[in-house]
Amino acid sequence: MHTDNRPTKFYNIGISYVKADASTRGKFSLSKESQLALLKEAKQRGMNELFVLSTCNRTEITGFAEHPFQLISMLCNHSNGSVEEFAKVSYVNKGQDAIQHLFRMGTGLDSQILGDYEIVGQLRQAFKQAKEVGTTNAYLERLLNCVMQASKRVKNETKLSSGTTSVSYAAVQYLINNLPDHNSKSVLVFGLGKMGKHTCKNLSEYTNNKTVSLVNRTEQKAQEFVAEHSSIRHAKFSELQNEVANADVLIVSTGANKPTITKDHVPANKELLILDLSMPANVSAEVKELSGVTVIDVDELSKITDETLAIRQQEVPVAESIIDTHKEEFNEWLSHRKFTPAINALKQSLQAIQKDEIDFHKKKIENFDEEQAEVITSRLIQKITTQFVKHLKDENTSINLSIEVMSKVFGNNLESVDATKNN
Repeated sequence: MHTDNRPTKFYNIGISYVKADASTRGKFSLSKESQLALLKEAKQRGMNELFVLSTCNRTEITGFAEHPFQLISMLCNHSNGSVEEFAKVSYVNKGQDAIQHLFRMGTGLDSQILGDYEIVGQLRQAFKQAKEVGTTNAYLERLLNCVMQASKRVKNETKLSSGTTSVSYAAVQYLINNLPDHNSKSVLVFGLGKMGKHTCKNLSEYTNNKTVSLVNRTEQKAQEFVAEHSSIRHAKFSELQNEVANADVLIVSTGANKPTITKDHVPANKELLILDLSMPANVSAEVKELSGVTVIDVDELSKITDETLAIRQQEVPVAESIIDTHKEEFNEWLSHRKFTPAINALKQSLQAIQKDEIDFHKKKIENFDEEQAEVITSRLIQKITTQFVKHLKDENTSINLSIEVMSKVFGNNLESVDATKNN
């Protein structure tokens, strides 16, 4: 909370893949060092309740501030982005909208690929980092816990993360589904960009094929990769033609602007399945005409991912229902947290009146039944406080205003209650 005790509100500000392209996201990206520097600066400024998230798809600050510009300016100070650029592609969520955003993000509904749960680990890490610096509080901790519970349920109880979504994974699934003896086939991967790396990893993770070879134009990259993945053999680029001749399956992931596999690379009458993961196509059109050669391109593989996304889309209402349950649970905790201290203070105030009245009547009335009087007045106190709880729980009630009125009527000790976290 701010040192000057001015009211703060809960915000989530940031940019993501939705409006900002990769280049813009890069400008606002925060390195680990920059994230720590931002959190430390916030702490020095008395802003002790926030965390920072920075991934390839989004950069966000979530927490309490008097005004969102405090968070925006810190983000711009610690990144290479400007306030003007931020204004064009950003989002600012406040109160319940910020809470909803975190739930959608943590359950894979707001991921670039629907149902992608990579963000869950990143969220967890972001909170852990803030906790180590000392910029978290009970509110943030409880909210993150509720988000994680919802995320776990969505993952376990729905098909939101089922099936194939990346082309490299779709390629491996295609082999599994269409080649009964895929584990004994000789597979050659050509190209070691992001797609090639994922393909190699998926082959080793989802198949038992021990005859995967890798060819890359830059030999050193291939050698370094193979050194870390012992099940894959490094084949020399100069031997590409011979490697193709010995392969049953060729996976092309070169990512060039023109074909890297031509008719010259494929021997006559060769039985060969080629999966071209490149866009534009890196296997020349003439190769498709060769007898014995089957070429499967990105469009064909994307159909597998489209089918998966259609299945995932159907699961969205179930996921949203799970979110509602956990969001309600958090808001219930939040409302209790706001008014419980005030109710306790009210009860203490009434008990002080009770004690004074009983003491007064003890002196005034002979054979006064103190015990009976205490039972009756305690029941009255309980009924009065219960009525106030009902009033404060009503969604049309302004908790802050009601507590202010209660403090005027029953005494100043209610004014110390922290009701600044008003969403």
